[in-house]
Amino acid sequence: MHIAVIVGNPKPFSKTYTISLRLAEAIAEYAEDASLHVTYDVIDLAPHAGSLLSWGDPAAAELNERIARAQAVVFASPTYKATYTGLLKLFADQLPPDALAGKLAIPLLVGAAPHHSLAVELHLRPLLVELGASCPTKGVYVIDSQLDDFGTIAKEWVSQNDKWLLNWV
Repeated sequence: MHIAVIVGNPKPFSKTYTISLRLAEAIAEYAEDASLHVTYDVIDLAPHAGSLLSWGDPAAAELNERIARAQAVVFASPTYKATYTGLLKLFADQLPPDALAGKLAIPLLVGAAPHHSLAVELHLRPLLVELGASCPTKGVYVIDSQLDDFGTIAKEWVSQNDKWLLNWV
């Protein structure tokens, strides 16, 4: 199984990047324990922001190809104005229709407080479904106070959703 991790934080190598990487690592570790092999490719959108503003930009097309090779995708963003970032939306707008068809998608938002926790289900999940993804698991919402413990939280999330994850291996 190959996972593409898309990080929609305008700041490169952000907290969102770190959280996303920990989730991918937890999935890979769980799969390895089940004698399965998972690889992942982290795509930090911040350095590609300019490319996402121009239709047909070769760099944006290369990002789309990296998504096409994956069986699963993690779409991650900080919570901005109770939803995901414009950078993540710019990337999604560059994807062809049904670009995520047949792929498992995991929506992930990082926020400052729990009162925006529904944003992952109300805003990010519908975007992924519109692109053709299957989102059979509950999305992941992480608040800043959980950052230090997110490795453990990610492992717990993976073990609670293993039946869905293993179907895409």
